[in-house]
Amino acid sequence: MNPIPHVFPEEMEFLRILWCDNANIIRAKAIYLQEGEDFPLKVGIGAGQQGVPVMHDGIIEESGLSPIGEIQLEADLSTFKELDYAPGHVQVMGYMIKDGKIWSCCPRGFLKKMIINLKKINLEVKSSFENEFYLLKNDSEQKKGPEILEETPFASTYSMNINHDFIRELVDSINNQGMRVEQYYPEAGPGQQEVTIKYDDALVSADNQISFRDTVKAVAHLHGIRSSFLPKIFSQKSGNGCHIHLSLWKSDENKTGDMDNEYGLSSQCKQFIAGILKHLPAIMAITTPTSNSYRRIKPKTWSGAFQCWGIDNREAAIRVISEEDGAVKHLEIKAVDASSNPYLALGAIIAAGMDGLKNSLELEKPLQEDPGNMTPSDLAKRKIKLLPNNLGDAIYHLENDKIILDALGKDLSKAYLAVKKAEWEFFKDLSLSEEVEILLDKF
Repeated sequence: MNPIPHVFPEEMEFLRILWCDNANIIRAKAIYLQEGEDFPLKVGIGAGQQGVPVMHDGIIEESGLSPIGEIQLEADLSTFKELDYAPGHVQVMGYMIKDGKIWSCCPRGFLKKMIINLKKINLEVKSSFENEFYLLKNDSEQKKGPEILEETPFASTYSMNINHDFIRELVDSINNQGMRVEQYYPEAGPGQQEVTIKYDDALVSADNQISFRDTVKAVAHLHGIRSSFLPKIFSQKSGNGCHIHLSLWKSDENKTGDMDNEYGLSSQCKQFIAGILKHLPAIMAITTPTSNSYRRIKPKTWSGAFQCWGIDNREAAIRVISEEDGAVKHLEIKAVDASSNPYLALGAIIAAGMDGLKNSLELEKPLQEDPGNMTPSDLAKRKIKLLPNNLGDAIYHLENDKIILDALGKDLSKAYLAVKKAEWEFFKDLSLSEEVEILLDKF
């Protein structure tokens, strides 16, 4: 037992300790505060929880996990946040602890390990998640499926006015949690929104992604509407991406760009990008981990369907972003959506980038045209391939990528692959409407 830290507010009733599982469901256990008593900063959960898929509450046998066994979910008090949308509740992120140390199947522990490995070569990653999400009518009682809240185009001021109260409360709640909103605008889909959070250290940005998803859905509920980050809800309307923006730092200095170097990129950043590109087909089993994800990733949809990079090229899987003066401060990885676990996604990307650094991988020339307009022979000459177009293909690439599997470790990779294979088998023959019915409120 630990005494109540003085940072906790007097009105606190519940301490939520959060984790994100291999199906990317955000979960928590809440400890109730008894006035005048000490209370624990950890809570037990079943070890089998990391073998549970998205479609049912049962452990996949091939995960190597079972209903037998307990781990501790230990609060990381540095992540403390008060929740405007849930008075009396506060939250922290948790580490999964077994035998006194971070458990091998802990996604947050995996990202922490990758960050430590990168620091060994005096580099750090700063990142942010660029989320798109839909606002929908609350039709849960009628069971009609998702209904569009309003019909407006990209960056519509009318959409801003329609959704003003929701966005205002959302931004206030986000800012009050210590995150910082940089910009907001309505996206291309009707009722689709995008809110951008300022970059931070990799672990903090992954924590922020969990909090952001939770906050959007909670505030939408308070306003009598639904929200969803599901990658593809409507077949003929824009999908929801969650691009990762990333930069390399050394001693508090951004080392992504170098105006005196080729393409305006530092030598280390070029190798880092080359590593990500090399492993991207495997990484997509982590960054785009649902069957629904691949309904979004198509040529000519700005979703990065080709294994290439370019400068300010929104059709490339990796977009290097140039500033007004031509300098490069960060890059964007496009084959990502919010059905991914942010700890696993960022950790896998760092592992791939480190492979590029370790082996001094050479970065191919940037593609400065739309790959969707190129002939198969032109693509072959440039060594550009389409990325996996279904989860099964991405799983195959991950199973055969020793670098990423070794980074994940034997236990986490086994559990993760078992969950994803089970999900692929369940969803691969379902229609879009059947997928959406199951997944809409999960993400």
